[in-house]
Amino acid sequence: QLQLRESGGDSVQAGGSLRLSCAASGWTDNDYLMGWFRQAPGMEREGVAVVDSDGRTSYADSVKGRFTISKDNAKNILYLQMNSLKPEDTAMYYCAADLSAWGMTTMQALGAPDALSYWGQGTQVTVSS
Repeated sequence: QLQLRESGGDSVQAGGSLRLSCAASGWTDNDYLMGWFRQAPGMEREGVAVVDSDGRTSYADSVKGRFTISKDNAKNILYLQMNSLKPEDTAMYYCAADLSAWGMTTMQALGAPDALSYWGQGTQVTVSS
């Protein structure tokens, strides 16, 4: 099993920045597609940014140019750098992953978060105006 643990969520003012981290443990020797997803109260979970094992990325239109997904393979940590935060970015942010062997593309994962097998517990991001 792959375990994921997010950290870095906080309350910030609009225009501010945060960096989320997701530490992976367990079956880390496999290749994974990994991503960030978020869910605001009363809203469906949505994809934010996804990266595959070859470093290809996909982003939601709402965060393009503001958020950057990256990973440190040596440390098994996934990051999400969030700049120019807006109140509408307020949500619980989740890290998720699935085996690259399943062949899911980053765009597919972005649009179908329920297809990913491994999930963290989430970290709260609150952006005030």
